[in-house]
Amino acid sequence: MAANPDFDLYKISEEHEALREAIRPVCENKIAPHAADVDDKSRFPQEALDALIEAGMQAPHVDEQYGGMGIDALGTCIVIEEVARVCASSSLIPAVNKLGSMPVILGGGEENKAKYLPKLASGEAMFSYGLSEREAGSDTASMKTKAKRDGDHYVLNGQKSWITNAGESEFYTVLAVTDPNGERGRNISAFVVEKSDEGFSFGEPERKLGIKGSPTRELHFDNCRIPADRIVGAEGEGLKIALRTLDHTRVTIGAQAVGIAQGALDYAVGYVKERQQFGKAIAEFQAIQFMLADMAMKVETARQMVYVAAAKSERQDADLSFFGAAAKCFASDVAMEVTTDAVQLLGGAGYVKDFPVERMMRDAKITQIYEGTNQIQRLVMGRAVLKGY
Repeated sequence: MAANPDFDLYKISEEHEALREAIRPVCENKIAPHAADVDDKSRFPQEALDALIEAGMQAPHVDEQYGGMGIDALGTCIVIEEVARVCASSSLIPAVNKLGSMPVILGGGEENKAKYLPKLASGEAMFSYGLSEREAGSDTASMKTKAKRDGDHYVLNGQKSWITNAGESEFYTVLAVTDPNGERGRNISAFVVEKSDEGFSFGEPERKLGIKGSPTRELHFDNCRIPADRIVGAEGEGLKIALRTLDHTRVTIGAQAVGIAQGALDYAVGYVKERQQFGKAIAEFQAIQFMLADMAMKVETARQMVYVAAAKSERQDADLSFFGAAAKCFASDVAMEVTTDAVQLLGGAGYVKDFPVERMMRDAKITQIYEGTNQIQRLVMGRAVLKGY
């Protein structure tokens, strides 16, 4: 078949490349300079939030009708990837804003969309996601948090664990059992809880290995009374909405993982070009070049998987569950491998905080765990394969 000059063969659009060119200097000039301090002091990256709000990228996925940028799933992944390239903690601002708000976007009524999405789009508020509990991690249907109907309100009691950006976000999508005697998994509903709601409080910040700039805390509900119209979807639809949400947002964790890996590779390449041993730059040694080749090959493969999954997310393809799980699983495994190799390439320098790759290695680990461990991703993929995904 003759080549058609009017047909672009498998390439990122000019709009997406322009988006990358627009967000990269924001990341390098306004986010990267604070990344080490954010990690060292375990403090929220306020500079990153301010910069992303100024650029309109703190929640790029929000539709234009609600005051957002209306950036598609692939574009949102590019934003997250570029931020993660310099600071993984900061990349959780756009990533978790999407995670927290997707249940409202996918299953919420117009009233709730109009109430919450404009505030998210303007940067007035952030959105977090409350699904996991101490004894309900991978087994989400075993959650104990309950929401009991009381007239025009629901009363929530229980707790949620491992909640990203807890305390910083104003809004929280929370999953709770509304029918204790109902069928397991079909007795769970989703609600929007606001930070100011009486009876809603936070646990102490977790002391973590990585992503130290993104606070992780428990949510506590002690007779937390919220208006009944804060329910997302109908009663009993919560877990279905939550799992649909994860199909979309696992792709963003894949993007975060790609960004972390790319940042580590970029730094390692610069280092080996400068580091001298035996009278020449260590980049000239074949063993080093082979390591770099493997690292780059894996990063590019992971990126392609994430981008394909992002396109499927935007189209809401039927096979998104497989591709979302595969992208998240593969990219996070690559991030762990590549950041570990980057530390190795820097030798002793890679093991100290004067250089960023040790932070990147610590940050990479969580991408194999949250939004479903990679063992759970393999379970999702295996079931999809058996069904002929």
